[in-house]
Amino acid sequence: MFPGMGGMNPAQMKQLMRQLGIKTEDIKAKRVIFELEDKKLILENPAVTSIIMQGQKIFNVIGDPREESQIPEADIEMVAEQAKVDKQKAKKALEENEGDIAKAILSLKN
Repeated sequence: MFPGMGGMNPAQMKQLMRQLGIKTEDIKAKRVIFELEDKKLILENPAVTSIIMQGQKIFNVIGDPREESQIPEADIEMVAEQAKVDKQKAKKALEENEGDIAKAILSLKN
């Protein structure tokens, strides 16, 4: 039941939405990824619904988010070159040092 909807159950709500020309569709998604400017926001096993209303498609996503920082490839290459390590070690050092290039290089040289 939805608050404020007069005790309307979900099936009645869907029927009312159809009558108003609003179409919904559940989307079976394994993961939803939002690529932000400096990080990724990832939702595993999300509940995703698409809603078509007045010619516009809207997506409703519900889930538990986790953030993943994005390290620029140029930073990884610079740390690898300066610390004389492979790119994998350089990336790990950057992640551990929150993207701080100087700290990552120093951590690899110690």
